Amino acid sequence: MPARRFPTTVLALGATSAICEATLRVLAERGARFYLVARNQEKLNAVAADLRTRGASGVVTHAMDLDDTAAHPAMLATAAQSLGTIDLALLAYGVLGNQAEAEASYAAAEEVLHTNFLSAVSLITWLANYFESMGQGTLAVISSVAGDRGRKSNYVYGASKGALNIFLDGVRNRIDRAGVQVLTIKPGFVATPMTAHLAQGPLFAQPSQVARGIVKAIEKRRDIVYLPAFWAIIMMILRLIPRRIFKKLSV
Repeated sequence: MPARRFPTTVLALGATSAICEATLRVLAERGARFYLVARNQEKLNAVAADLRTRGASGVVTHAMDLDDTAAHPAMLATAAQSLGTIDLALLAYGVLGNQAEAEASYAAAEEVLHTNFLSAVSLITWLANYFESMGQGTLAVISSVAGDRGRKSNYVYGASKGALNIFLDGVRNRIDRAGVQVLTIKPGFVATPMTAHLAQGPLFAQPSQVARGIVKAIEKRRDIVYLPAFWAIIMMILRLIPRRIFKKLSV
């Protein structure tokens, strides 16, 4: 069997997020070609210019709101045509939401669930079918350690990521045998604009650190990666706490 080449054509969904941008910089240094999708055209232009200076062999941008699932098929087909072949699709967008608002209002909870789970399902479904038909490719999705166990501090966000994790498990079980890598990325706390309102402690990682871990996981054809790696131990401990004890904790 020939050696698996590293992805050279990259579709980035949520390309202006801090983790995604840091990951794209690593890939640009390897000469990758990009199709970047995010809401803000001005920010997309800035990311594109940065990637070109770092060695990207080509960059195309596409401004759209990824919550608009009806527009997904046309955008994805255009991306595939532009790149020729999509080697890597990286889903890197999401919202933290406001837990207190989501507790009080279903509408607020629905917004989080739609962005983090349902819109991702729309994209993943198209991409899974695309990669399966090609018999190759990497589908990498940024989830969160928050999806491993529901906690009162962020269970709506956690539920959206937990559902995403289960969906990805099923997709992987279906298309891995076709030669497609499905990578679930579970970061812990990362210093990004989404977490800027939180007090940053020793558990916080930098986007560049997470980006290196993502690229390494793609290279090693991993199924799931916790970033930084110590989160695998932390979340294993949390999952092992008996429910009768866990429900009394303030976490």
